[in-house]
Amino acid sequence: MAGHNKWSKIKRKKGATDAKRSKEFSRILKEITIAVREGQSGDPDFNPRLRTALINAKGVNLPKENIERAISKALDTSQESMYEPTYEGYGPGGVAIFVECATDNLNRTISSVRAVFNKKGGNLSTSGSVDFLFDRKGIFILPIGEQDPEALELELIDANAQEMEFDAESKELTVVVNFEDFGLMQKKLEALGLEATSSTLERIPQNTITLDLDTARSVMNLLDALEEDDDVSQVFHNLELTDELASSMVAE
Repeated sequence: MAGHNKWSKIKRKKGATDAKRSKEFSRILKEITIAVREGQSGDPDFNPRLRTALINAKGVNLPKENIERAISKALDTSQESMYEPTYEGYGPGGVAIFVECATDNLNRTISSVRAVFNKKGGNLSTSGSVDFLFDRKGIFILPIGEQDPEALELELIDANAQEMEFDAESKELTVVVNFEDFGLMQKKLEALGLEATSSTLERIPQNTITLDLDTARSVMNLLDALEEDDDVSQVFHNLELTDELASSMVAE
């Protein structure tokens, strides 16, 4: 989790450009669409996945009218179907990469993802080739203000919190749970009256790979190119984000 947090902070320091904000909006709107169609409901009280998507929408200040339009469109059965394919491969230095997508055109998406791997020195592999190197976890980011983080951590242990990390600067508590405890933690936070700014399912590497700076930067270029693709929702990897690499990325 430390690697995940470190990269999240680097990206925040680099700043949320208009392009990155637009990408984040697009990702969450697709998540809302899929959640509504999958749950066959536009009511978050009866659709847990939609409830999670709306939490993330609020966390990035997605306009209310955009959310309502996405829900209305998703309820229209005449609209094109949405799919959630995943792709696995390796980057420079043997770094494992897992790509989650949301798309209405599978041929376009696979062609685009393959092209990025090929162009950036990676190799798209078969399903299952890197999945086993990651553990699926639920990650919650909680702004807790002046609340006592230690007292709150004791409360969250009851909901099977596996790992917690408090950032004194941002006053945020990061909570990690196993995949199967995601819903339990959501209910616990609701009972405590706590509202997460981010609530996601992520793939955390069991082990990381440390590379020399040049190779590591090549990997980061591949990851950035994947994340810029409109059909890509999330990208996970097992590259060790060293302080040297972090400093070089922030300096850009």
